[in-house]
Amino acid sequence: MNEQDQVQTEAQPVFSIEKLYVKDLSLEVPHAPQVFLENNDPSVDMRVATESQKLEEEFYEVSVTVTVTAKMADERVMFLNEVTQSGIFRLANIPDDDVQLLLAVACPNILFPYARETISSTVTRAGFPPVLLAPINFEALYQQQQQNA
Repeated sequence: MNEQDQVQTEAQPVFSIEKLYVKDLSLEVPHAPQVFLENNDPSVDMRVATESQKLEEEFYEVSVTVTVTAKMADERVMFLNEVTQSGIFRLANIPDDDVQLLLAVACPNILFPYARETISSTVTRAGFPPVLLAPINFEALYQQQQQNA
């Protein structure tokens, strides 16, 4: 490999997943076991938050926190499940504007299916029917945040 090929190789953009992990997981069923004796269709509320931080040169941690709350008609909480799915991503030789887009859109798109599966699995293990969360358009959320800023 000559010097010119080496320089071109070093300047190639890099976007890679280094590690995916559950950073935090909680489940609360405050009215168990009575809640299992009631035939009640709960109202389910979902909140999603993302955050990112630079760990060191070229390495970033991105987290997606999903909170699902199911309430009965009388507003008693059936269950509260929260997961923070995180990942360490390597971003190198990428312009700063594109780095922000990757951290706000691409990384959450990678993490969200894992968080969704964890929520469904945890709720099922708690004795409830699975919660199937719809996909989220993180690009639209990012654009909305940019317009509000």
